[in-house]
Amino acid sequence: MIEYNVTGAFLVGLMGAAHCFGMCGGLVGAFSAQIPHPKIGNQLAHQLKYLLSYNLGRILSYTLAGGLVGASAAGLGHLFELDTYLIVLRIIAGLMMIATGLYIAKIWVGIVQIERVGQWLWQYLKPLAQRLVPIKNPSQAVMAGFIWGWLPCGLVYSTLTWSVASGSASQGALIMLAFGLGTLPALLSAGVAAKRLAEWVQKKTVRLLSGLLLIAFGGQTLYIALAQLN
Repeated sequence: MIEYNVTGAFLVGLMGAAHCFGMCGGLVGAFSAQIPHPKIGNQLAHQLKYLLSYNLGRILSYTLAGGLVGASAAGLGHLFELDTYLIVLRIIAGLMMIATGLYIAKIWVGIVQIERVGQWLWQYLKPLAQRLVPIKNPSQAVMAGFIWGWLPCGLVYSTLTWSVASGSASQGALIMLAFGLGTLPALLSAGVAAKRLAEWVQKKTVRLLSGLLLIAFGGQTLYIALAQLN
C-alpha cells in the first residue's frame, strides 16, 4: 500500500495548490519581499536561493512529522493485536484518502475543519517564526520554513493519517516528503507562472480526475483492509 500512499501524497500536494496559495501564499509573498538585495550578482538567482532554503525547511518539517507519527503508530502497535491494529489504521487511511479526494474535486470541503486541531500548537510557534523576520541569510530561511511548516493545514493533517497507517517511521517520513515535494511548484513559483499553475489546477476536469484518482486509492485501501477482516 505504501506506493499508493506516496503517489497519492504527491498528488495531494500538487493538486492542493489552490489551498496552498490561500494558506501559505501570503507568508511566502511577505517572506519574498523581505529577502535582502544582493550587492552583486543575479537578483533572480539570489531570490531563488532564499526561496529554496525556505521550502527546504518547510518540507523537512513535513518529513519529520511523518516520521514521528509513523514511529508512534509502530510503538502503539505493540500494545494491541497487530493484525487488527493495522486493519484499523488502513481503514482510517482509506477514509481520509476518499475525503481528500472529495476535497480536491471540490465535492466536499469538510476536511479543512481539522485545521483547528493544530491551532493550539501554532500559537506557541508563531512568535518564534515572527522573530526570524526579516530573513538575513539562507540558514535563517531554512529555520523559518521549518517553523512555518507546522502552520495548521487540513491537507497536511489528512496526509499525516496515511503516515500513521504506514506503521513505520521511514515510510511515514517518505509519505510526507512526497507531499512536500508536491507542494513545491505552487509555493516556489511566482508571478505569471503561479497564476498559470493556479488556473490549471482549478480546471474542473483536472480537479475531478485528480479527486477520483485519490478516491480510487482510498477505495482500494478500504477494500484490502476490509477483506482482511474475513
